[in-house]
Amino acid sequence: MKNPAMNPITEDDIANYLANSPDFFERHAQLLATVQLTSPHGNRAVSLQERQAEMLREKIKALEHRVMDMVRHGNENVIIADRLHRWACNLFKVQPDRALPAAIASEVRSQFMVPQTAIKVWDVDGRYTAEDFAQGVSEDAKSFASSLTQPYCGVNSGFEAVNWLDDTAMAMSLALIPLREGAANGTSPAFGMLVLASPDHQRFQSGMGTDFLERIGELASAALMRLRAG
Repeated sequence: MKNPAMNPITEDDIANYLANSPDFFERHAQLLATVQLTSPHGNRAVSLQERQAEMLREKIKALEHRVMDMVRHGNENVIIADRLHRWACNLFKVQPDRALPAAIASEVRSQFMVPQTAIKVWDVDGRYTAEDFAQGVSEDAKSFASSLTQPYCGVNSGFEAVNWLDDTAMAMSLALIPLREGAANGTSPAFGMLVLASPDHQRFQSGMGTDFLERIGELASAALMRLRAG
């Protein structure tokens, strides 16, 4: 027989007994009214019912915060989607065709409040090879753009594309968006790249969602197809 003196009852033993004896408090209902717990809001003792009510209020408060965050993110997404729609509509109005790259970059700045943008396009029709947007891109930069299967977001690590910006010193975080035919996350060679830059280190963070940036890349790529070499 188990000797209580040699094997004293532990808290785990009590917890296990109560967990496996759901009718215990039915047989000893008076205990529920006398159990006192320490309140998390001070050292005062509170009843079990009051402590349970406090825990329930805390859970409700946490859920309310989560709901508010979901509503806030939902509203932000609606705003971004509306701006994306306006930006795309404005691209249809751009004439002549050679003005399109500059319009894409300037509209991104105004619609999405990006401090700096730049764009380069290569493999263009012979009518556009002398344009600024088709000049000054090395083969390494072209290969890098083709290697991106999704937009790069993060710090400025000395990318050549940063030199396309007006103020390289203020490019603390970047989004580099490859321009290619088809889906933004495809494997077809890139024929251009759109650069977004901010002096805020946190504006474009590594690991951030890139869904809207991918849509920007796909829409810009589709619009720029009219400049491609036949």
